[in-house]
Amino acid sequence: LSRASNVSLDEVRAVWETNVFGVLAVYQAMLPLLRESSDARIVNVSSAVGSLTDNANPAHPYHAIFGPVYPASKAALNAMTLAMMIELESTGIKVNLVSPAHTKTNLNGYAGKESVEDGSREVVRVALLGPDGPTATFTRWENVTIPW
Repeated sequence: LSRASNVSLDEVRAVWETNVFGVLAVYQAMLPLLRESSDARIVNVSSAVGSLTDNANPAHPYHAIFGPVYPASKAALNAMTLAMMIELESTGIKVNLVSPAHTKTNLNGYAGKESVEDGSREVVRVALLGPDGPTATFTRWENVTIPW
């Protein structure tokens, strides 16, 4: 388990490049088109391991595994998403975060409990929110709220 005191900066940069800077680059590239849409949605895929609220609690199961690479990149993504939400709060563009849960992907050696199809359900649900749907949420499947 990487800790802030011993992690390779190259490893941090590689993961953050995808999970934070890549998301920001896509946001900046797509925003002009989203502003032209009458029903724009931004759904950023985070993880419950990025919840600062949960990870600050020593009793939470993710507390012991919070580290500077993947978990911290997801916490940074959550902060970046909050910046997007604040920037767009006066528009009709909805910005939300979702966690696909522990899905069976290459990231975890296919050891997850959820199928990719099940993990994608919340992304689709939030992307299809109607005009009266919420913005600024962080949820997992079936609209279960995850603390920021």
